[in-house]
Parts: sequence; structure tokens; C-alpha cells
Amino acid sequence: MNYQEAYGKLEKYGQLHVLKYYEELCDEEKEALLSQIEQADFEVLALCKERETLNPRGKIEPIGVMQLSEIEAKREEYTQIGLDAIRAGKVGAVLLAGGMGTRLGSEEPKGIYNIGLTKDVFIFQRLIENLMDVVRQAGAWIPLYVMTSDKNHDMTVSFFEEKRYFGYSADYVTFFMQDMAPVSDFEGKVYMEAKNRISVSPNGSGGWFLSMMKCGVADKLRKAGVEWLNVFAVDNVLQRIADPCFVGATIATGSASGAKVVAKNAPDERVGAMCLEDGRPSIVEYYDMTPELMEAKNEQGDPAYHFGVILNYLFQVKDLEEIEAKKLPLHIVEKQIPYLDEKGELVRPEKPNGYKFEQLVLDMIHEVDSCLPYEVVREKEFAPIKNQTGIDSVESARELCRKNGIEL
Repeated sequence: MNYQEAYGKLEKYGQLHVLKYYEELCDEEKEALLSQIEQADFEVLALCKERETLNPRGKIEPIGVMQLSEIEAKREEYTQIGLDAIRAGKVGAVLLAGGMGTRLGSEEPKGIYNIGLTKDVFIFQRLIENLMDVVRQAGAWIPLYVMTSDKNHDMTVSFFEEKRYFGYSADYVTFFMQDMAPVSDFEGKVYMEAKNRISVSPNGSGGWFLSMMKCGVADKLRKAGVEWLNVFAVDNVLQRIADPCFVGATIATGSASGAKVVAKNAPDERVGAMCLEDGRPSIVEYYDMTPELMEAKNEQGDPAYHFGVILNYLFQVKDLEEIEAKKLPLHIVEKQIPYLDEKGELVRPEKPNGYKFEQLVLDMIHEVDSCLPYEVVREKEFAPIKNQTGIDSVESARELCRKNGIEL
């Protein structure tokens, strides 16, 4: 894209301020900015004015959950089905690791954060160790696809190489970068994070398969015969990945997808709740849980929305391709966004000053025909690290690791 083409695109979307410092830039910086303008999707910015009316909810009803007792009764059968699928090379795992450890006080990728007390124990290390349990059980390697972002890709790849993949076979690890989306002020004007760079942010947890497609990784997994993908978040250091029983239960019940869930510790816990929405599987985020939903009972008299998701899902590749063809809903969220002020100086705001535009993986569940909510014991599989201290923190994760006999 040349300057005239970039000017025309920016003028169309009311973003000409992006070129404010263009004449001050060196040739390399000009080229980088023009490339970013070419790739940026400015159409989403117009949605700022529709934020309050985006993504209206349908009719919410309870969904049946496969609870622990039912799983235990068929654990051997389900596990064997899952192991057969893994040994046949039909199961892959996708690690969503595009974020930084900013809320943990770190300027490095979140997965590099060290939770060890007497020795080094990195978040990435814990996840690989959990996956290795299944590799040993199945006697087969599981393809692992690691999603990074332009903010942490090089650091993440270098870290894995430095640590020799924590014993995992490098031949079965593929890195790919997440798509980025421009961020804006409350009026829909994109921010600049440098004179030659538009401020961008990862396009949300729901953009992972689209990013795989754009990077050519989806073609690679199809050629390898992978039919199921277990997608999971970087911050839960206890989660079981490519869990044979979970995989087997999803296959055995003829479900199009699966979602690991835990019993909520309170009606207002900050986790999404599994449900039906207009007769299709769905997830109600914690901020959408009304008092009526929190108090609702199912036919058995139990809380109707008692099971929360932990961002550990199983999808069929063929369904993911159809989902991307239709496009997922877009979510607009308030965030604190560093930006250049009128003097060209970087400002780091102390409160939300703009919007980020994201797709969410939970919306993928609503696009498939069926989903198996699969209960796991939260003390054994749910130790999210979102804060330094308090709830869902480094402190609480360390304590849960200790209870599970993990040496830190």
C-alpha cells in the first residue's frame, strides 16, 4: 500500500490523524505504518455507537450437565475411546497464550511467569507437564498449537527453545500469531501507541481458529488428520489437556463439542455459566447473570445455572471451519489503553479510556449443534492465575498446586 492508498482508506473511515507524524518518520517506519494501515480493519470502529445494542440475548434455559457420578460410572469406557482417538492422531491441543503478564507485574508473556517458591516452576511448564501425563498414558505425542501475539511471539518461542520445550517433542509444537485489532477512544478514533504505529490489541479468545487459518496452520492440522481440537487458556495451571475421558465422553455421546465445567462456589462467581439459549448450547457470562438467573432452579430443584466454564473446550475441526465462514459476534469492552497525546508523548491512563474489539471463544459454543458440559473437580482442575493476590491469583494457585502434591 502506498501513501495515497493509505490516505484514501483512512479518509473513508475518519482516521486521518494516523498520518499526523508521517513526514517525521524514516523510510522503514513509513513502510511499517503503511503496512499496518493496509491490514487494519477500521470497519469495526463504527460499532462503538451501537455498543449498547450489540449481541442481544435470546431465551435462556438450563442445560443438562454430565456430572461427576455419571462420568465415574463410565470412566473406563470413555477413557478408552479417548485414548483410541489420540493414538490415531485425531486429537490436537491449542494453547491460547497471546497475552502478557501485566496484571501480575510482569512485562513478559504470561506463560513465562514463575510461580515457583523453592525452584523455578513456570506457567508454561505446568501446562506442558499436564499434557505430558496424557502423552505417557497414550504412548503417543499430541500436536500442540501455541497461539502467540505480535507483542509476545518472539519471547514465547525463544523461551520454549531455551527450556527445550520442557521435555515435549518440538516436532509436535507449532507456534502461530493471533490477529490484532485496532483500539480506539470512546468516539471510535484509533489510538496511536507510537508515531509510526497504530495501537492494537489481540482480537480476543474467539479469534484463535481464524488466526490458525490465516497462518496456514489449519491446513497443516487437516493434512495431519486432526479432527478434534482441545482449546484452553494459558492461566489455569491445573487443567487437564486432551483429557482422554473428556474426549471419549464427547465422542461417545455424539456431541459436536465439549466444555469442561466446575460447580460454582457462589451464584455470582466470575465465570460464565452453561445454558441453552434459544434451544442451542450457550454460555451466560457472569456480568449478564441477572438475580433471576442466579436464583432459578432446574426440574430437580437445584440451582439451574450452577456450572461454570473454565475455558477448556473441545471442537471438531469441520465445525470450526463452518463457524469462521459465518463470523462470530463482536464484543466491545472498555480498557485502559496507552496512547500518544497531542504533544506526541506516551500516556498510560489509570482508568478505562477506550475500547478494544474482541471475539470470544464462548460464542463458538452457541454456533455448534450440541455441547457436552463435562464436570470436573474444581480443586483438581481449576487454578486460574489472573491476579497477584486474592481470588484467582498466584497465591491461590500455589495453594491448590500444593494440595495436589505439586512441588513448588
